[in-house]
Amino acid sequence: MSLRTPLRPLARILKARQKGENPDTIERENIRLRHEEMHDRSRLRAEGRLLVLGVFFIAAFAVVGVRMGVLARSEPAEPHASGPRNAIMAQRADIVDRNGRILATNLQTYALYAQPPAMIDPERVAAELVKVFPDLETDELIALFTGKRKFVWIKKRISPEQMQQVHDIGDPGLEFGPREMRLYPNGRLAAHILGGARFGREGVNSAEVVGVAGVEKQFDDALRDPANNGAALQLSIDLSVQASMREVLYGGMKLMNARGAAAVLMDVKTGEVLSMVSLPDFDPNTRPAPLIRGLASDSPLFNRAVQGLYELGSVYKTFAMAQALDEGLIKPDTIIDIRGPLRMAGFSIRDFSNYGKELSATDVLVKSSNIGIARISELFGGERQKAFLKTLGLIDPTSIELIEASRIRPLLPENWSELSTMTIAYGHGISGSPLQLASAYSSVVNGGTFVTPTLLKQTEVAPGPRVISEKTSKILTEMLRQVVVRGTASFGDVPGYAVGGKTGTADKAKEMGGGYYEDKVINSFASVFPAYDPQYVLVVTLDEPSENSGLKPRRTAGWTAVPIVAEMIRRTAPLLGLRPEVEPEGRDEVLLTSN
Repeated sequence: MSLRTPLRPLARILKARQKGENPDTIERENIRLRHEEMHDRSRLRAEGRLLVLGVFFIAAFAVVGVRMGVLARSEPAEPHASGPRNAIMAQRADIVDRNGRILATNLQTYALYAQPPAMIDPERVAAELVKVFPDLETDELIALFTGKRKFVWIKKRISPEQMQQVHDIGDPGLEFGPREMRLYPNGRLAAHILGGARFGREGVNSAEVVGVAGVEKQFDDALRDPANNGAALQLSIDLSVQASMREVLYGGMKLMNARGAAAVLMDVKTGEVLSMVSLPDFDPNTRPAPLIRGLASDSPLFNRAVQGLYELGSVYKTFAMAQALDEGLIKPDTIIDIRGPLRMAGFSIRDFSNYGKELSATDVLVKSSNIGIARISELFGGERQKAFLKTLGLIDPTSIELIEASRIRPLLPENWSELSTMTIAYGHGISGSPLQLASAYSSVVNGGTFVTPTLLKQTEVAPGPRVISEKTSKILTEMLRQVVVRGTASFGDVPGYAVGGKTGTADKAKEMGGGYYEDKVINSFASVFPAYDPQYVLVVTLDEPSENSGLKPRRTAGWTAVPIVAEMIRRTAPLLGLRPEVEPEGRDEVLLTSN
């Protein structure tokens, strides 16, 4: 604390009086000095305040300038209010084929919405929007814009051209929200495999994309999981093979006047599905609405390869033959009595043609004798037959990675009688899908181990449970080769690729009331190539085909499904890396001798 100097100090006053000076001069001088000191303190205080205020203004202007620079360099975006709700995750991983080619990806686009209270001229806006979007109605838009609503969705997805046209309308009540939509660049290719996607939860600035069918639905959580860092889902499908097979199947379906068709190409070792086609199909970019009435198979959304349950006919004879051979009940040259008709429980079993009184087991398959395979089925009976078909995956739903597959269960007889055993041996009385047929054929020709069908690319697959011996698998594959060389599938031979297989022609079951149509069939051809070293199984199924080039319609698989398969193999084998080769000699001796 400083001491204040008195204005009239006594010592100086006494000295001044002694000298005859005026003491008031001392007081006035002290007052002047005190005023100067007070002025200096006030000036210093004011200067300090001005300095602090100056620094504050400089800092504020610097912050504003930096913020303006950041905004000038950033992308324009509509402001939005934040809230306590969870953010919408819009990012979705790509789906690619086995070679990394895009099957499904994302496209940045915009949604259009309106804020009616901010509109200047609602009537003009409505009229201009109808010019941009002809599917909208002017009166409906005016009613929405002039009502009490403060927010109106106009279009969930718009193109860049449409966005510019809306910009040109120039009304502040029209706003854009960013969207990430699902894009399928290959259109209809692999439509039933991919399934499709739609918008789930939506906000002004984002919308989640969710799968509705196919692998998009099956792997929905994984495709949307941020923890996967956007890693693509890689399928087993080969896009080139898929395109080739669809082209051939579509042309064949039209040529054979079929109502629908399905094709499955599978690797017999890994179970990988390299191609799966179902016709008619659809474009997942504009996925149609499900049918409200009528048959499910009438919809293009219906996947005939997986959801279609058909009595597939004589293609099942391969399994009865495999079981009898593996159990040692017959040999390739065993003579089978085929005299008929074979009567059982008031039902007559007949052959398509008169094949004589007896055939070797091999020729039962080559000629496709119903009586012959029924006789063979008597050797193992219904319980063992059912157990064997179960090991091939023909009794239970398939486990392929499609959401639709788990709901499809094969149709079986309520009472697996002796008659059922005989008819099931030639593919009647039991219904399965083309995919299950392809999987079962892969299991009996690959050396005898069960394969699980999959739509995911596999790097290494351990052999499945054994269903038949390797020796039986080899004998059976050579039998299937003979079906093409000199049997019902002679149109299926492709030089250089040694095709084997089995045809199937089954009367089509009526959808209502039971029984079968007299002039409608399901045709199938289950093929394997190359037969001397099986690598692929290709199954084609046609719904109600009819080859009409002759005097009478021909509805057997040898005339309809087999030529389509031959053309598919001719086109796709090179794409699969198979080079035409001369078939090794001496492959047929095993068919002619006992073992």
